[in-house]
Amino acid sequence: MSRIAKAFRWAAALVRERKAQLRLSVRVTVAVALTFVVAQFVNIPLGGLWAVLTAVVVTQMSVGGSLKAAVEYSVGTLGGALYAGAIATLVPHTTEISYLGVLGLAVAPLALLAAISPNFRVGPFTAVLVVLGSGAIHIGPIASASYRVFEVAIGGGIGLLVSFLVLPARAHVLANEAAADMIDLMASSLHGLFAGFTRGSDRATIQRIQRSIGEAFARFNAIATEAGHERMTRFADRNDPQPLARALLRLRHDLIMIGRAGATPLSATVQPRLGPLLTRIAETADDYLRATGASLIGRRKAPSLSAVNAALDNFAKEIAALRRDGVTRELSGDALEQLFALGFALEQMRETLKDLSASVTECAQS
Repeated sequence: MSRIAKAFRWAAALVRERKAQLRLSVRVTVAVALTFVVAQFVNIPLGGLWAVLTAVVVTQMSVGGSLKAAVEYSVGTLGGALYAGAIATLVPHTTEISYLGVLGLAVAPLALLAAISPNFRVGPFTAVLVVLGSGAIHIGPIASASYRVFEVAIGGGIGLLVSFLVLPARAHVLANEAAADMIDLMASSLHGLFAGFTRGSDRATIQRIQRSIGEAFARFNAIATEAGHERMTRFADRNDPQPLARALLRLRHDLIMIGRAGATPLSATVQPRLGPLLTRIAETADDYLRATGASLIGRRKAPSLSAVNAALDNFAKEIAALRRDGVTRELSGDALEQLFALGFALEQMRETLKDLSASVTECAQS
């Protein structure tokens, strides 16, 4: 019995962890089934193959992603079908060599256009289908192009409809979750970054930390772009994810500066006085960021920055005391440069955390 209970708990945990992916699986399955039924009803050639494939492509993780995919797929298909249909109609092609020439004329300009604009990425693919598909199903190029546009309209329309109605996932919610994950990752990296000022740091470890933060930001930014597409509809709230994206990017840069400043330990002259203060900054910033991530998920007002500000103020006061005591005059040029870089990075982080707090509070009020 205990094994069965453990299995149920494991399955429940898996469902909670992969809830978004399971929802996408259901939406794609529903979209494929509905598109296939419609394609059979209207008697599309090849059983509605391209309509079904379009439904799969358009049905994305979020409504915003589905809107973006539908726009790109529709624009690329329409442009590719019109151009390839015109080329295949106007240029005779009765031999394999002439077929090759028509295919090249149809694909080359569309491939260039696809390289310039992502909206036309499906253009070359559509051109190949129009030129070669017309011979496969024994219809003219104009009819082939028409069927291609018709199938994309059916598959894209059903994919969008399913994305809106079947277990819909809003991109701005997913963006908040991705932002919270990034914030937690930055919080967990603080102690390692600040430890460099007292114990020294491992370059490979710091690079791994910075790389993981950069990857987390890339994931968030991709979803935030989808959230921007949702803002064009009534389905999403009017909260703009860009202020949050800018704050997270700036905080990432602040941590890069702190990591570089902590590449070597502080001078032994100042380390006993500054080391404990830097540890306190790391602790308060860690607590603040973790509470901020929780506030973002719960759509609550951002937590207070008072503890972080107090820790930063104490550090600034100690730097001023070091100057008054003449300690900084005894430091080498490299040590002074390190102190300046550290102070600048910490003040930048203070301003960034203020902007992050404002962005999180704005998300809670939307």
